[in-house]
Amino acid sequence: MSSNHPTFSIITATYNSEATISETIGSLLSQDFDNFEVLIIDGLSTDNTLKIIKSYNDPRINIYSEADKGIYDALNKGIARSVGDIIGFLHSDDSFTTNNILSDIYKSFDSQFDGVYGDLNYVSANNHNKIIRNWVSNSYNPKMLKKGWMPPHPTLFLNKNVYEKHGNFKLEYNVSSDYDFILRIFKDEELSFKYLNKKLVNMKIGGSSNKSLNNILIKLKEDYKIIKSNGIGNFGTLISKNFTKINQFI
Repeated sequence: MSSNHPTFSIITATYNSEATISETIGSLLSQDFDNFEVLIIDGLSTDNTLKIIKSYNDPRINIYSEADKGIYDALNKGIARSVGDIIGFLHSDDSFTTNNILSDIYKSFDSQFDGVYGDLNYVSANNHNKIIRNWVSNSYNPKMLKKGWMPPHPTLFLNKNVYEKHGNFKLEYNVSSDYDFILRIFKDEELSFKYLNKKLVNMKIGGSSNKSLNNILIKLKEDYKIIKSNGIGNFGTLISKNFTKINQFI
């Protein structure tokens, strides 16, 4: 890792996130590993989101507020502006579970690995201590992709060279572009990933992909198209991908 720039680039996309952004930023700034930059990619918020972020007055926080074409466009903009060795995402209603997440991820990286991922809690929108869904991942095996497996995207930290090799998120997908990107990189036999057996992120329930029946249907259609276009399975893969989520609810 280079010492001339931040080890981590953490990208947070925001839009009218005043209700949750303080918890997100707070969990970042409380990390015991402090060699990171934060890239706030804001979609022209009209509430107090930017005011709240600026109130922290931390030189590691970089704010860019401009029109975008949705969440994946915002994340792509963050990737393009990142200067860290390792890129991760912390969405504006998510938070790290403890204050040593970045240090644990840093210790897990070595020359053998291109990415590190872990486990995720889906928590109540009003109480991050109330776990709704317990997403426990596991060590990667290529055969798992055809069974619909994917790691929780918010827990996935990648060397910047992975994005340089595979590009960014495809804007043709509205809610499943992270799944497409994950399939593209995990089927790359030249890349290696490490599973960190730890809850890394608390994600508030009610994200864009499952906040309405229409969005669920859009996600199913996009997932199936992604499965076919990446050549990793068929309709059975889509069924398995959704069926395996059942045992995550507690």
